[in-house]
Amino acid sequence: MTGLVLKLGPRERVLVNGAVIENGDKRSRLSIVTPNVNILRLRDAIHPDEAQTPVRRICYSAQLILTGDADPEATRPTLLRQIEELSRAMVDIDSRTLLAQATEALLTEQYYKCLKALRALIPREDRLLAVARK
Repeated sequence: MTGLVLKLGPRERVLVNGAVIENGDKRSRLSIVTPNVNILRLRDAIHPDEAQTPVRRICYSAQLILTGDADPEATRPTLLRQIEELSRAMVDIDSRTLLAQATEALLTEQYYKCLKALRALIPREDRLLAVARK
């Protein structure tokens, strides 16, 4: 990632290349200028216990790459397969667009963008699962 600007609220935490960084008492803004930095806002992190649905499981796998807990080379083929499987169930245009963005980001090793696109599918998945339960 290059040129990323993080706007952090008071006491907000962010994971940068495996190191947890906590903001002070006031809002702040950080500019990340080093390319290929793995960053994850901890408020956006998915806890392993929450990874109970297809989209959340895929998000969690992408998150593990960002946190340095999974090898990108070993995880990428599995993620690509999972995204392909998901594209069979989520066939609307918006979901397909997000899945295409996630795939492109994954192939170009932009893991934050991949996770961001996948996380945008969570509300859609929640709606689909709610309808299926009725």
